[in-house]
Amino acid sequence: MPSERMLMNGSHTVGEAAVRAGCRYYFGYPITPQNELPEYLSARMLDVGGTFIQGESEVASINMVLGASVAGGRAMTSSSSPGISLKQEGISYMAGMELPAVIINMMRGGPGLGNIAPSAADYFQATRGGGHGDYRTPVLAPAGGQELADLTFVAFDLADKYRNPVMLLGDGLMGQVMEPVVFPDFVDLKDLPKKDWILDGCKGRPPRAIFSMLLGQQGELYKHNLHLQEKYDRITAEELRWETKQTDDAEIVVVAYGTAARIAESATEELKAEGIRAGLFRPITLWPFPLPALRELSKKVPKIAVFELSMGQMVEDAILSVGERAEIYFHGLPGGIIPTPTQVAGFIRSAVKGDGIVGRRIDV
Repeated sequence: MPSERMLMNGSHTVGEAAVRAGCRYYFGYPITPQNELPEYLSARMLDVGGTFIQGESEVASINMVLGASVAGGRAMTSSSSPGISLKQEGISYMAGMELPAVIINMMRGGPGLGNIAPSAADYFQATRGGGHGDYRTPVLAPAGGQELADLTFVAFDLADKYRNPVMLLGDGLMGQVMEPVVFPDFVDLKDLPKKDWILDGCKGRPPRAIFSMLLGQQGELYKHNLHLQEKYDRITAEELRWETKQTDDAEIVVVAYGTAARIAESATEELKAEGIRAGLFRPITLWPFPLPALRELSKKVPKIAVFELSMGQMVEDAILSVGERAEIYFHGLPGGIIPTPTQVAGFIRSAVKGDGIVGRRIDV
């Protein structure tokens, strides 16, 4: 029987989905605008016999996640923008040690301390590793409440499948908005894949170790990086996710993710009434970016309009995808400013005309 619909804000939705997905270890540190998530889990973990710890810092919290993951638990942390920055060293270590975990970022305005308004300027941080060394984390970008629930389940499964941290990238607006959600069923912890690599004592078996990442002898680190890259190549080949709407006969396609994609979709509906055929391409995996799908789409669409709640980060992946096959236009707003669909429709209308009055054209 499917679950009943529940009305919850986005942060609570992620917390409930994590519990149902088998998360029993949460470690975090407060920062607005995601405090409702640890608040929710501080009580909910008691119901399922889980562990909730508010660490003394973001640095402490991510290293607690590392420890729980080494022992085999489904572990999670959450934060917002500058808090994620503080966790980057630990995330790099976990990627190098091949430890699964889920990291939630409800983005806020930046750079620096910034503000608590919803923004989407952490794309580079999320998709380019963020910390030191050659590593990657799969990044999932939900566009609303139901996907916050569904993709939280996906995040835990991907983390275990590839033994890698996985990031779910939301924003302050998404975390606060109340929406109806139908949750997937609870995962039976006994049905989760066996982890034969964890450190849980060696009674009855030989001792084993997990990479300490102090691999300085005889090319060990070189070989380990090649091994990691083979995994990242496999993720790129197998885990691309995206959504298209009204692209079959589009004269222009808007590329947007997360909250920006919802605004852009409403803008395309406004333009349809004017006879402007505008479609939507929404990446769901930001890394790996669905480059082949956008490249194929650009073969038949003359113009691509990229809309972001930043000064332009995903647009670089769009340029890599499209190249010279289509004209590329960009419109972005930094610092937590959220435009109306009518304002975004104005940008798209301008791009169709090619006059560049709103936003800017990018020559490649």
